[in-house]
Amino acid sequence: METVQNFFNTIGSWVQSAMSQDIYQGTSLSDLLTLEAILGLAGNVAAALAILFLGLTISGFVGRRIRALNDHYTQLDKTLFTFLGNIARYTILAFTGLFILNTFGVQTTSIVAMIGAAGLAIGLALQGTLSNVAAGVMIIIFRPLKIGDFVQVNDVVGTVKDITLNYTEIADLGNVQVVVPNSEVWGNTIKNYSGYPKRRAEWTFGVGYGANLADAERTIRDAIMSDDRSHSDPEPFIQVNNLNASSVDFLVRVWCDADVYFQYQADMKRKVKEALDENGVDIPFPTRTLLHQDPKVQVIDADGDDRKDASLAAE
Repeated sequence: METVQNFFNTIGSWVQSAMSQDIYQGTSLSDLLTLEAILGLAGNVAAALAILFLGLTISGFVGRRIRALNDHYTQLDKTLFTFLGNIARYTILAFTGLFILNTFGVQTTSIVAMIGAAGLAIGLALQGTLSNVAAGVMIIIFRPLKIGDFVQVNDVVGTVKDITLNYTEIADLGNVQVVVPNSEVWGNTIKNYSGYPKRRAEWTFGVGYGANLADAERTIRDAIMSDDRSHSDPEPFIQVNNLNASSVDFLVRVWCDADVYFQYQADMKRKVKEALDENGVDIPFPTRTLLHQDPKVQVIDADGDDRKDASLAAE
C-alpha cells in the first residue's frame, strides 16, 4: 500500500513540475491550460482557418481570372497566362501562410530570413535547373516560339508540342518526341518557320541553249502563277541567273502562305517540268563526248619500214 502511495506521489510531483515548467517567454503549461488560454487558442485557430479559407478562395479566383484572359487575347500564347496565373496563386498562398503564423504569435521576420537563406542554398545547388526555369520564363514572356510552330532549334527540326518552365517538347519530322532543355532553346539560334504568315519559295530551272528564253520564261511564269497558292504581291521574280556548261538557268522566287510552303515548293517543281515538256522547251542534262582513237597507227622504224600495227613497234 505504501509502495502504491509513493508511486502516485512521484507521478504527482512529476506532473506538478511539468505544469510549472517555463515553455515560452515565462509561460508555463499550467498557464496554457487555463480557460482563458484555451479560449484564446480556439480563437487563434478559428482566425487561422478563416484566413486559410480566404487565401485559398482568393488565390484560386485570381489564378482562374488570369488564365481566362487567354480567351480575350487569343493572339497571345496560352502558356503565358497559365504561368502568370500560377505565379499569382502561389504568391497569395505564401502570404496566407505568413498571416496564419502571425496569428499564433510567431515572428515571421526570422522565418522569411530563413526561407531566403534556404532559397540561396537551393539556388546554388540547382543552378542548371534554375537556368532552365529562367530561360522558360523568357521564352514564355518574349515568345520566340509557341505551341504549334514549325521550328529548328540546334539540329532539331519539328513542331512545338509543349512549353514548360523546364523544357520544350518538339515532335520532329518523323514524329519522334524530342525534349530540349529551355536553356539550350533560349541560348541558341531559333529558326521559326511559322513566325511570319508568308514565305518566299525559290527554284532554279534550267533550259537548253537552243531554247527560246522568252517562251521558256513565259511557260514557267504561267505554270507557277496558275496555282492558287502563288501570291502576285509581291511581284514574282523570274530571270536568267546563270549560264551553265549545258543549260541556261532561270532563278524563280514566288511568295506563298507559310503553312503550305513545303508542299507548294514540291508541287511546283513537277508542274513546271510538265509545262516545259508540253511546250517543247528542252530541259538539258549533263552530257559527255568521248573521242575514240584506233590503236592501229602508222609507225616508221629506224630502217624506214612502215609498220601499221603499233604493237610491232615494240619488237
